Amino acid sequence: MPAPALRRARPRSKATALTPAEARAFLVGHHALAAPELPPGPAGVRALLARLRCIQLDPLDPLGTNADLVALARVDGIAKGDVYRHLLPGHAFEHFAKERCLLPAASFPWYRAELAIEAPWWSHAERLRRLPAGVVQKVLDEVRERGPVAADDLADHGRVEPLDWSGWRGTPRAAKMALEVLQTRCEVVVSGRGPRGKLYDVPDRALPAAARTRVHPPGRPTEERVEAFRRWALLERVEAAGLLSRAGGATWSMLDPARRAGIHEALLAEGAVEEVQVVGSTRTYLAPRGFAGRRHPSPDGRLRLLGPLDPLIWDRALVRAAFGFDYSWEVYRPAHLRRFGWYVCPLLRGDALVGRLDGAVEKGALRIRAVWAEAGGDLDRPALLACLERHAAACGVERVLLPRRIRVNRP
Repeated sequence: MPAPALRRARPRSKATALTPAEARAFLVGHHALAAPELPPGPAGVRALLARLRCIQLDPLDPLGTNADLVALARVDGIAKGDVYRHLLPGHAFEHFAKERCLLPAASFPWYRAELAIEAPWWSHAERLRRLPAGVVQKVLDEVRERGPVAADDLADHGRVEPLDWSGWRGTPRAAKMALEVLQTRCEVVVSGRGPRGKLYDVPDRALPAAARTRVHPPGRPTEERVEAFRRWALLERVEAAGLLSRAGGATWSMLDPARRAGIHEALLAEGAVEEVQVVGSTRTYLAPRGFAGRRHPSPDGRLRLLGPLDPLIWDRALVRAAFGFDYSWEVYRPAHLRRFGWYVCPLLRGDALVGRLDGAVEKGALRIRAVWAEAGGDLDRPALLACLERHAAACGVERVLLPRRIRVNRP
């Protein structure tokens, strides 16, 4: 069935009112999850990053990393790891947007121009304070001479007091901390992945076209530069989210300065973004300008395995309001408090989140520990098996091991 057309009714708040069904249809289409609409293979991965604006990164890899899962749900003809192979170097770089992300090369000039101003959230000054004098420049010189190079292959510059950031213990190695500083400043970028982990290089080699591009006219005052960056970054985030809650939250990650400066209010007043309310929810959202006129394929009925940090499910409150689906990533929750599993992933069919599963690639097979169907959802064993067989092939294994029964999630 074709996706329902979006209504343009205007309540007193002047926000566009969407029913949950309309919000679902828009979000699934906007995030390229209704049906394959991107080319297969390398071109599709590159088109995907341009479409999504960013792909959130996480190192955990039971079923593929989150970046793998995001790509495999949307692009045919690729395998686990291809999202990195087809984007690095030349087409993407790693930095912070919605947390740490892969970002299109076209975003690099904006980040390089302004991240020295916008970087306090990453304890940039504290890193510089802890590093011995001259180490940052020495590491940059070595990367320029030897890159692409892994962090473990850099010269040893001794140890530093590590940072404890939101419960994450930072590196005690001076060379690696210097790399973090240089990457934040966009003086080095991740240019690929090798046997010893991420490879680093200077932008002139890894992103030559982007490194030559300038986004500000010469002599532009600092205040104008900062405002231009914040406006650009917020418009990118609205496109990345599809519907960005005005209430703030995790989907605003790294954009607090823009929020405090009222950039979203200015963009609304100018008509650069639109205001949306989902019927039944008290929240209002920012949507891309002209969102209701965008057209996407009708859902193809394929069951899709989503990553735990897929952009469709960034905003848990929106997922509840639009999809009636209560999702929590339980990976950092103590085992005795987990309801579904360590790395539980949602299952999408059409414009409905119909279930979730917990599993991993182990001992040459895709082993699914448990599957839960939403009550009344369209999740059947043949569709599930077809989905998992595709995923197993992408992960380089042939066997899929399923539990005997699909449990029903009863609230």
